[in-house]
Amino acid sequence: MKSSKIDQLLQDLKKTDEVARQRATNELWQLWFGQKGEIGRDLLRRSQFFLEAGNFEKAEELLTETIQNYPDFAEAWNRRAVVYFSQEKYQQARKDCEQVIQIIPYHFGALHGLGLCLLALGKYREAIAAFRKALEVQPHALINQKLILECTALL
Repeated sequence: MKSSKIDQLLQDLKKTDEVARQRATNELWQLWFGQKGEIGRDLLRRSQFFLEAGNFEKAEELLTETIQNYPDFAEAWNRRAVVYFSQEKYQQARKDCEQVIQIIPYHFGALHGLGLCLLALGKYREAIAAFRKALEVQPHALINQKLILECTALL
């Protein structure tokens, strides 16, 4: 999923111009959500509806089926990681974040999510490494800087 457009968006994430960074962030999310076209977007929307309604089982079921049908659909893995994390199933969420990163190594959402999972699991050094990787992609993401400090304090 790498192209010159994506390379430009990744460079824009590093700019000091906040508007350029936000535009690049939004465009990358749109690319990831749109990876499988309207069918994929619809499946993700439906899973989000179930998640927001608190129906984790249905959201997980829909996303698992989506992953079985489209194993390279990184955002389906990422959304399932969110479902697992929401249920405090941190090890399962971690595995899904790692799968996203295998597909899209620069997926800053999954890198951040991996850090959150590792933090929740008490693996502070690994969490710091994940947050640092997220910062390599999105250096102005203050949340990751804050979380590195939190993990450091917990060591």
